[in-house]
Amino acid sequence: MEFSGTHQAFRNRWAKTDDNMCRHSMSLHLHTTLRKEFFASYLYMLEQTPLVKLYPVTCEYIKGEKQFYYRAQNFYKGIPASEEGMMGDFVEISEVDLEGSRQFLKKFVGPGKAGSRRALDCGCGIGRVSKGVLFPVFESMEMLDMMEDFILHAHQRYLGDYADRVESYYVYNLQDFIPPPNRYDVIWMQWVACDFSGEQRRANGVIIIKDNMARQGCRLDPVDSSIIRHLDIMKNIIQKAGLTILDVEKQEGFPEVVVPVWMIAMH
Repeated sequence: MEFSGTHQAFRNRWAKTDDNMCRHSMSLHLHTTLRKEFFASYLYMLEQTPLVKLYPVTCEYIKGEKQFYYRAQNFYKGIPASEEGMMGDFVEISEVDLEGSRQFLKKFVGPGKAGSRRALDCGCGIGRVSKGVLFPVFESMEMLDMMEDFILHAHQRYLGDYADRVESYYVYNLQDFIPPPNRYDVIWMQWVACDFSGEQRRANGVIIIKDNMARQGCRLDPVDSSIIRHLDIMKNIIQKAGLTILDVEKQEGFPEVVVPVWMIAMH
């Protein structure tokens, strides 16, 4: 097979360096699935990114932390704690994004569906989605982000009176966070790479991912350490992890220059 030597070398490297992270990841089962799926994605990316560049970005360690995550955290240190910072060059589509999320969420919360007691916002930033989508629906919130500055800004300024309804803030890297079992009615994850296993979800609860999806294959951005996958690849990962997809919907109203954004609900 083409690239078979590179494939095997990368597989061996992953096995040596990633076992510890796997044991402490949010979802052992999903992480195992991602490990298997990653190599297909990796070979696709290899066609576009030289191995000498791709290999260190995805594998090497800096200060005891995998460079992939280290680069992401470093990138966000330079991002201002503001709506402009959260939306990059596209703050003008924030309300379109929030309205799409509100309408999608309505499908899954209510009588005979998920409850409205508590939700978790993963990768919450300053709380843009919590404030615009989740607080109007849920009695209380918990919010998680790896950047302490974002969390502080959310609590002290951005959320206003909503801050009184936050039960817990978590300053955590998502790959290290272990959520309390049976705690959340809805787990919302937007523009972050994380998932939860079946053992960690609440019965009748819903997990919603809203994220960029590649138009073809996979795409690596070595600057902010993001990998986006085609929708079909993401759906395959979710299904292999033992989760059931409830609905899939594309976010409409974004400019053509923005990569496609899809919402996926699962349990």
